Amino acid sequence: MTDEQPPADADPTPAEGQASASPEGEAQPGQQPAEGGPAASAEEPQDVAGLQQRVAEEKEKAQTFMAKWQRAAADMQNLKRRTEQERSEVARFANASLVFNLLPLMDDLERALHEVDPNLAGLTWIDGIRLIHRKFEVVLENAGVTQIEADGQSFDPTVHEAISEAPGEEGKIVSVVQKGYKLGDRVVRPAMVVVGKGGGGAEKAAPEGEEENNNKEGQASA
Repeated sequence: MTDEQPPADADPTPAEGQASASPEGEAQPGQQPAEGGPAASAEEPQDVAGLQQRVAEEKEKAQTFMAKWQRAAADMQNLKRRTEQERSEVARFANASLVFNLLPLMDDLERALHEVDPNLAGLTWIDGIRLIHRKFEVVLENAGVTQIEADGQSFDPTVHEAISEAPGEEGKIVSVVQKGYKLGDRVVRPAMVVVGKGGGGAEKAAPEGEEENNNKEGQASA
């Protein structure tokens, strides 16, 4: 028996209908994908819009955090300022009660020096009392204590305490009964004063009227 040979005109390549088994739309080797495909045109605008929205959200968060930080920094500065003020106030008025208790001693020393007999003014122990009084004044001045101006001033109810009235210019202080003192801007003790009631002018006018009447009576009798 002789072996059968394939026909000479047989084509070893697959048939035309069997050229590609790949699915439709898939790029073959060596073939470039089609530009502007449906997937590319649908995804790119979506991603850009999402990124823009994300950036906007992050900017809003950053602005919120910045505003909160600024408020916290301002609150901290205010707290420091208030703490420093309170500390200075405490240091300033820590000895207010001590100063208040020293003032009667100052009053007694001033009364004693005011009532000294002129014949004893030159004695050494009198000079010693004056020196002690002056030292007390320096101590109070160093502590921030100042005397309230009163004699001849207009009456001020915030720093003066009226105990009586007397003839004189209305609203003016005629005399000081007890000195007043301030510790810084705070009144430790108001000045006790006598205030004029405005009756001095009327009292002076009365004698003039009486003098005129006397003159008229003298003329009539003549």
